[in-house]
Amino acid sequence: MTKPNVAVLISGNGSNLQALIDAARADDYPAEITAVISNKADAFGLNRASTAGIPTHVVNHKDYETRESFDRAVHDLLLHHSVKIVCLAGFMRLLSPWFVQQWQGRLLNIHPSLLPKFKGAHAVRDALSAGEKETGCTVHHVIAEVDAGAVIMQEKVPVLPGDNEASLHARIHEAEHRIYPEALKRVALSLPAQYR
Repeated sequence: MTKPNVAVLISGNGSNLQALIDAARADDYPAEITAVISNKADAFGLNRASTAGIPTHVVNHKDYETRESFDRAVHDLLLHHSVKIVCLAGFMRLLSPWFVQQWQGRLLNIHPSLLPKFKGAHAVRDALSAGEKETGCTVHHVIAEVDAGAVIMQEKVPVLPGDNEASLHARIHEAEHRIYPEALKRVALSLPAQYR
């Protein structure tokens, strides 16, 4: 089985990256993580990748005058590693429409809510503020509009009495670690032939 190469873009701790690395170790997993790229040199996820023997790169967005010039530098790295699928895992940068167009259908993100509810950077806080009884997480295709692409997978997480943002987010993370590897698997298995 030819496994498509996957790159993971991160900005921080990389717990979802770790879940993807762990899943991809299985012989029958249909994708291989071949690069991890961060816009922050101190992202702990880079250590996770190095420990797993995965090549890492830091592309500091502050070194680029425009969002698209940064994205083009990342794009060049992806091509260098023959990447077919890109996973965003705590990558705290909005991507330019140009980049999204290049990777349409092969660019995934994980978000801590049941989209279309609670888009944006404060989804867990927003769910608590709204008095929701359940929230969850979503893996979706990335399009130019933020958190608006087609849903690949979702998992519900109950909001418990006494939950605060940290405790709820921790349980959502557990669900994310389950569904992100499965969602990537589905996308890898359904890739058009020219990307295999």
